[in-house]
Amino acid sequence: MTVSILSYGAGNVASVRFALERLGATVQIVDTPDAVADADRLILPGVGAAGYAMSRLRDLNLTDAIRAFPRPLLGVCLGQQLLFTDSDEDAAPLLGLIPGRVRRIEPALDRPVPHMGWSRLSRDRDDPLLEGVTDGEYAYFVHGYACPDGPATLAHADYGDRIPAVVRAANRWGCQFHPERSAATGARILRNFLELPA
Repeated sequence: MTVSILSYGAGNVASVRFALERLGATVQIVDTPDAVADADRLILPGVGAAGYAMSRLRDLNLTDAIRAFPRPLLGVCLGQQLLFTDSDEDAAPLLGLIPGRVRRIEPALDRPVPHMGWSRLSRDRDDPLLEGVTDGEYAYFVHGYACPDGPATLAHADYGDRIPAVVRAANRWGCQFHPERSAATGARILRNFLELPA
């Protein structure tokens, strides 16, 4: 199993790489349009701000290559958010692969922002990425913005509102949580991603 992780200066590349290697995957770190186009499957990691992340993708001429990528693609945390149309954060235009605007999570007394820690997953639809993952399993979240809930949502977490935790549109999947930090649940999701037909 070979998987490419996109390195663009806004991602948790090392921790994702180690998680995949523990599963026996061969990992390539890529940062050019040609390398993206040649990948068997691609992970778009992300930590930080949407505006900065998109500026880095543009500076490296990667946006068109990501949009055109025809095989399995997984966005992680900020990487999931980048799949959508635009974001309240930095008023940033995103990749536009899934319709909808990413919005800031509203804080409350019992819901500090960022949403940080373990939350239960609730499945909304069956999907190969969620094979073997059952309702109530925990995943580890760290985020202050949330994707819109809609037809792309495969699973959600509850944090005041429904937080889309896993999404899909065609060959593009996203996890709002960090599967590389989500113990057995995250490892199962990463393994399922590795086993998707390329």
